Amino acid sequence: MKLALIGATGNIGLATLNEALQRGHEVTAITRDPKKLDITNDKLTIVTADVADIENLAAVLADHDAVISAFNASWADPNMYDNFIAGSKAIQQAVKQSGVKRLLVIGGAGSLEIAPGLQLVDSPDFPPQFKTGASAARDYLNILKEEINLDWTFLSPAINLHPDTHGPRTGKYRVGTDQPVFDEQGQSFIVIEDLVVAVIDELENNNFIKRRFTVAY
Repeated sequence: MKLALIGATGNIGLATLNEALQRGHEVTAITRDPKKLDITNDKLTIVTADVADIENLAAVLADHDAVISAFNASWADPNMYDNFIAGSKAIQQAVKQSGVKRLLVIGGAGSLEIAPGLQLVDSPDFPPQFKTGASAARDYLNILKEEINLDWTFLSPAINLHPDTHGPRTGKYRVGTDQPVFDEQGQSFIVIEDLVVAVIDELENNNFIKRRFTVAY
């Protein structure tokens, strides 16, 4: 496939890029700072673009088979919530204007339901330092659920996935939908290298069109 990847320089974005290239897909890596991508590959094209410029982004996305959004506002941004929602909505609009139908958004675990009617982000033990970002991702998922023109998918990682949660790629994971996937020890965990296996698997197999899913070991 010919994939467009937004947010290619982040930890998850870079791992997604490597996974897609290793499988032989063509990738257009979209970033505001191309100097952060020190990768040479015949199937890689690096493009500088800002998600806020919808017209330019739509032109970059045109003629791709699918768009992957690993977009995230900075954790240090005092306006993280508003900027995440605005950026995510701009990406969604640009995808529609580009004529591409397939959008996969790598979101957060905060919207997963840990008890009837209780989402993880609203639980009393949820880490306060992650609450703003998790709330933004949860609220954007609700916006995305209203999208009828795109074949969208929202991927929520396991509960225990931090920006530096790296490990050996196993290619294995278990799948859930709106509730977390737990192992026999009651843990919901995955490393970034296997999370992105699920990203590319979904684009190759299209099992969760207009749905959210989650993965963990």
